[in-house]
Amino acid sequence: MPNYKLTYFDGRGRAEIIRLILTYAGQKFDDNRVGGEVWAKFKPSTPFGQLPVLEIDGNMYAQSTAIANHLAREFGLYGRSNLDAFEIDQVVCLMQDFWSAVTKVYGEKDEAKKAELMGKFTQEEVPKFLGLLEKLLKQNSSGCFVGSDITLADLFVYDLLWNLKSKLADVFEKYPLVNGHQDKVGSVPQIKAYVAARKPTTF
Repeated sequence: MPNYKLTYFDGRGRAEIIRLILTYAGQKFDDNRVGGEVWAKFKPSTPFGQLPVLEIDGNMYAQSTAIANHLAREFGLYGRSNLDAFEIDQVVCLMQDFWSAVTKVYGEKDEAKKAELMGKFTQEEVPKFLGLLEKLLKQNSSGCFVGSDITLADLFVYDLLWNLKSKLADVFEKYPLVNGHQDKVGSVPQIKAYVAARKPTTF
């Protein structure tokens, strides 16, 4: 079995989907969190000067989605056919669009503008994306997005919505299938234990 070392900042961010995949798969890994001078020294050795990076038996790889896709294939989380993988990719790409909307709001430094963006985000963007996810879940009676088993798509959705749900619980109440999906993934024993023990971070 390969040795995995994940390096990222001390937060969830773009590395959390990788941690969730490895955790769900029951795969041990070195969760290496860096910052400050350590990151400055480490940065030149990374493929693209950014984090996260995943080392597999000492070989370093970058780009969080590429890493997630690889691990999903390695651990059987990419469906049972090319068409399944296509549908999974649809959900992942949708979540990346949602992520862009999230970062636009939470990354705004001007408080007045941030408040304005938050209003639009809560009233328009969140219902739009949750509605699309609800529609997809209605098409699949298993409670998963693709097929009958948890895949990369489910973990991507769970990761992005986990933090939003606690902040926008009243909005989420209008989407029972999405809520049920969060509970379904969150109740997986290894995921539940990991999240319960997870260090609280700002991002």
